[in-house]
Amino acid sequence: MAASLRCFLRSGKNTVSALQRRDFHRSAPAAVQMTVRDALNQAMDEELERDERVFLLGEEVAQYDGAYKVSRGLWKKYGDKRIIDTPISEMGFTGIAVGAAMAGLRPICEFMTFNFSMQAIDQIINSAAKTYYMSAGLQSVPIVFRGPNGASAGVAAQHSQCFAAWYGHCPGLKVVSPWNSEDAKGLLKSAIRDENPVVVLENELLYGVPFEMSEEAQSKDFTIPIGKAKIERQGNSITLVAHSRYVGHCLDAAAVLAKEGIECEVINLRTIRPMDVETIETSVMKTNHLVTVEGGWPQFGIGAEICARIMEGPAFNYLDSPVTRVTGVDIPMPYAKILEDHSLPQVKDIIFSVKKTLNI
Repeated sequence: MAASLRCFLRSGKNTVSALQRRDFHRSAPAAVQMTVRDALNQAMDEELERDERVFLLGEEVAQYDGAYKVSRGLWKKYGDKRIIDTPISEMGFTGIAVGAAMAGLRPICEFMTFNFSMQAIDQIINSAAKTYYMSAGLQSVPIVFRGPNGASAGVAAQHSQCFAAWYGHCPGLKVVSPWNSEDAKGLLKSAIRDENPVVVLENELLYGVPFEMSEEAQSKDFTIPIGKAKIERQGNSITLVAHSRYVGHCLDAAAVLAKEGIECEVINLRTIRPMDVETIETSVMKTNHLVTVEGGWPQFGIGAEICARIMEGPAFNYLDSPVTRVTGVDIPMPYAKILEDHSLPQVKDIIFSVKKTLNI
C-alpha cells in the first residue's frame, strides 16, 4: 500500500513538472451568439446614440417595443421624440418620414410587414427614390425603410410576398436583404448612414434565430458595405446564389451534397441593388455551373435578373449547362401548411436542381 502511494505521488510530481515545461493549448474564446432581432436592435440603438438626427417611427414601435420586439427598450431609452408610434396609415407616416429626411433628419421607417408598404409605394418610389435625380443632386433623401419581407408561416396570400424584385427594379433606391446577425447589424448601420433611400428587407422567421457574432461585428464601428456579396462556403462544383433565409437553405443543401462529392460554392447576395454581379461571375468562371435560389415569384425575379446578367457578361462562355432557378411557385400564397410548404423552395428542391444542372 505504501509503495503504491509513493509510486502515485512520484508520477504526479513528474506530471506537474512536465506541465511546467510546456505551454497549455489555448483555444479561441467562444463566439458570442446573437439573434437577428437583437442585432437589428443593437444597430438602431448604436445609430440613435451616435447621431441625434436618427429617429424611428412606425406602428407599435414605441410603447409596445415593436410588433416583433425589434425595437425593444428604445422608447424607454430615447423617448417620444425619437421613437414614435404612428396610426395605422402607411401612406401618412411614410410621407412624414420622407419629408423629415428632406428636411435634414435621418428617419428609420418601419413597416409591420413589407406587404403593407404597398399602401405607401407612391411615397417610397415617387417621393423618396426619384427626388435626388429630379433635383439635379441638390436634395438627398437619407431614409431607411425596414421590416419583415417574404413568407412567414400561416399568414396566407396578402402577408407572404417577397418585395426584393419590386424594389430592386427601381433606380434611386438601394435594397439590402440580410441573412444572419452580422448581415443584419452591418447592413442596417450602413443603410442608416447612407445618403440615399435604402430598403432593408428582413425576414420574420429569422428574427429569433441565433448566429455567431465575430469580435469585429460587436464593435460600434462595424458596418457592411452596401453592394458587396459574401461567399459563405467555398466550392468548385457549382455556384449557389441566394439572399435572406434561403442562404441557410443553400448551406444545408451544400452540406448534404458534399457527402456525395459535390462541392457547392454558396454566395450570400446581401445586397439586391446594386447587385454584386462581379462576385457571381468570378464564381461561375470557377465552377462552370449556376443555380439561383429565392422565395419570390419566378417571373422577373432576382434569379431572372442574375440569369440575364450572366448571359450578357463574360461568365456566359464558362457555363457548361444552363442556369437553373429555384423560386417560389407562381401563385398567391395558400393558407394550408402543406400547400404553403409546396409553394416555397425547400432544401430538397435545391439538391434536385443542383443534380439536374450537373446532369447527375
